Amino acid sequence: MKKGSKHLLQERWQVFQFMKNYRHRFAIEKMCKVLQVSRSGYYNWLGRTPSNRALKNKQMACLIRSIYEGSKRIYGSPKITAELRDHGYTISRPRVARIMRSEGMRSIINKKFRVCTTDSNHSLPIAGNHLKRNFSAVGPGKVWVSDITYVHTAQGWLFLTIILDLYDRKIIGWALSETMSTTDTVLAAMRMALVNRVINGQLVFHSDRGVQYASAEFRKALSGKPVLQSMSRKGDCWDNAVAESFFKIIKSELIYHHRFLTRHQAGLAIFEFIEVWYNRKRRHSALGYCTPEAFGKKNNVYKKAA
Repeated sequence: MKKGSKHLLQERWQVFQFMKNYRHRFAIEKMCKVLQVSRSGYYNWLGRTPSNRALKNKQMACLIRSIYEGSKRIYGSPKITAELRDHGYTISRPRVARIMRSEGMRSIINKKFRVCTTDSNHSLPIAGNHLKRNFSAVGPGKVWVSDITYVHTAQGWLFLTIILDLYDRKIIGWALSETMSTTDTVLAAMRMALVNRVINGQLVFHSDRGVQYASAEFRKALSGKPVLQSMSRKGDCWDNAVAESFFKIIKSELIYHHRFLTRHQAGLAIFEFIEVWYNRKRRHSALGYCTPEAFGKKNNVYKKAA
């Protein structure tokens, strides 16, 4: 069989599989017309004995769907491929992508989504940008980034502050508050971070120019510690891209898919997202598709922090 013909037959199988998956939503006759295939061809395909490859694809589709649903429909083909390989399956990302398309599985994440927080206008001291978009760290406790965002509930706003270690991308400190005070936001998150991770030599602590980070209370909390404070340039959210990226993740994977009736309900969901899902189960492309927890264990982060 010629290569081109084989390619067409593979495409025809994918079309028929798509039609079978969506036959309860769309009329077969209409799908045949739109997809430019014959009804007789579809019914012949439907009645034939499945090939070994078709059976293997069906079995693989079940595994892929299990991982897809387990990720709350968040994972696309790269992360699902990494998950399958971790479980001993030899499979390429393009094949996973083809099976996902034929089974109607698509990540709920909008790739074009971008988060940028605004700078606060104040006359407090501003630290220089010592990070300079070097979003890597040679070890844990070397570079932390932080930011604050808003979470809407029917009871009113909540403010989420996070501190992330660039080494393993783990959220090591976070706080959820009803006010934007320095005490309830950055100081609370910093207290948790210092419990969860030790500073290793000199720490670069990077944030935007928000009033909480520039406040006398926060600068006082950092004094006496080996911490070099760093701040983004005015109006440039890319200088704090990793912290911004986490907010993109939590908003596009959790917050924008729920209507929180109470602050308590939002707090429980955010706790589960950060501590159960993001830190321990969610694969991260910057870590070679490891989870922050797995990456930390692999590199003995927790032994050093004990």
